[in-house]
Amino acid sequence: MTLRTADEARQELQRQGVSISSWALANGFSTTQVFEVLAGRNKATRGKAHNIAVKLGLKEGEVCTDPANALERRAA
Repeated sequence: MTLRTADEARQELQRQGVSISSWALANGFSTTQVFEVLAGRNKATRGKAHNIAVKLGLKEGEVCTDPANALERRAA
């Protein structure tokens, strides 16, 4: 997976004609949180901010949908 910068993520959304607000809502995120992650004011180390950064391609990782099972090993 090739990571992108916040500017590249913005440009890609713009290229596709998608606003940051509509992307946030379509992905179940707060518009404010997405803007905070893109601006670098939120370091996106955990929780929804982490999920936002992963979905935008800003960082490697997984989107955890069930925190209760985050440490369980996946079947190989």
